[in-house]
Amino acid sequence: MTDNNEIQETLNTESSEKKKDFRIKSFVVRAGRMTEGQIRAIEELGPKYMVDVEDLQPLDIDAIFGRSAPLVVEIGFGMGVSFVQMAKEAPQYNFLGIEVHPPGVGSALKLIEQEQLTNVKVIKFDAFEVLKKCLKPQSVDILQIFFPDPWPKKRHVKRRLINDDFVKLVAPLFKSGGQFRMATDWEDYAVQMLDVLTRAEGFTNTSADGTYIPRPSWRPLTKFEQRGQRLGHGVWDLVFVRD
Repeated sequence: MTDNNEIQETLNTESSEKKKDFRIKSFVVRAGRMTEGQIRAIEELGPKYMVDVEDLQPLDIDAIFGRSAPLVVEIGFGMGVSFVQMAKEAPQYNFLGIEVHPPGVGSALKLIEQEQLTNVKVIKFDAFEVLKKCLKPQSVDILQIFFPDPWPKKRHVKRRLINDDFVKLVAPLFKSGGQFRMATDWEDYAVQMLDVLTRAEGFTNTSADGTYIPRPSWRPLTKFEQRGQRLGHGVWDLVFVRD
């Protein structure tokens, strides 16, 4: 018969484990309305282009794509327009996109099918868990995060994805010479990104002056960014290389 001390010890252990795994999430899954086309895309195209990571086991990337090629991982691809365009223009790379919002996933699947791309796969899951448990060390050639949620309110800044802990998590995933690509239209967040990556061990800024780079030709100009330019908003691009 289990005594009270043993029960309490078990409860304390479980509580400690939960605290260890706790983190402040950098996203909120918004209940956006899905179109019939997006719903149908997930139902019909999901088996073809989506990767199931529910068991959170390490992924065999070569098996998933049916070939061995440099891997680009994009976190938070939105509606997938820029992501799919990049994959189309760089067929020599495998592109793995991670997004939690169902409308964006459905939209991306439709675009992938329209272009008949074979070098793109999509994961609908919390990127943090995928990076932590599903991607193997030294498996990523390029990690890109474009226009992540800026969480502009002071009390929400702690929710921003790019921070010291996140960089420590992803650092082992890069191959030597791998690129960490980022862009934001919030100057305050750009400063944070620059500070975090500059002090991170094992990364070198590709900017000539140690700050930001000119807008790269390989990053498609989105409608969102075009609108921002018309309104006079700035955009800051950063690329750091893994030593």
